[in-house]
Parts: sequence; structure tokens; C-alpha cells
Amino acid sequence: MRCAPTSLVLLLSLAAAPATACEPPASGGAVRVEGRRHVALVRSVPAVPPLNAPFALEVALCARDGSAAKAPRIDAWMPAHRHGMNYRPGVAGVSPGRFRAEGLLFHMPGRWEYVVEIDGDRMTLPVELD
Repeated sequence: MRCAPTSLVLLLSLAAAPATACEPPASGGAVRVEGRRHVALVRSVPAVPPLNAPFALEVALCARDGSAAKAPRIDAWMPAHRHGMNYRPGVAGVSPGRFRAEGLLFHMPGRWEYVVEIDGDRMTLPVELD
């Protein structure tokens, strides 16, 4: 199969083009988590989540395709016990690409995972609670 020179140039330029940059707004002390279609920075407030007391998560989020990030579902899961928290946190938009989840509560020590889900993209971040 032969390609016309202009078609070949177009194909080569598309192949060499960098992927759309996706860099969430920086947030001090946040940890980067990557999904297939999104990138998130996640930070606990306070930095060390307490046992049996409510805390918050701040999430900076961007979509790899450059579209505006919608509000994610934010939760926590304990994989070894196959259960989540006893409470469902509320998620509010703070500014474009930034969200805050209030009302998370770890009711037992052990290994937990923060869960950020958006448009079928599930990103998890492990956290150990003594």
C-alpha cells in the first residue's frame, strides 16, 4: 500500500505528538495516583488520618484528554476484610479540578485504601492505620 507524501507526514506527526499533558493543581503533601483516563493528587486532612474520628480528603483531579474533571466518587476500602467505611463521605467542588470529601472515618486499624472513582476510572492509594 502506498501513502501520498502528505498523508505520510500527517501520520508521522500524529505518532510523534506528545500525549495531552494532565497535571492536577499542586497541593502540598499530596500523593499522585494515576488511572487510565485521569490523574489525581490526594491529601488527607489531617496528614495522618485518625482512628474513630472524622477526617477529610482533598483531591486535585484532571482528565488526560484535557476535558474538565467532573466530581469523583471518593471512598475508602479495607481489602483484607472486604468492606468499606460505615459512613459515606460528602464530596464538594472547591474550584475547577479540586474536590474535598468530608466525613471519612476509619473505624478500625489496618490497611485501608482511599478510592477515587470517575467515569469508570478507579484509582486507589494504600494507607496503613495503626
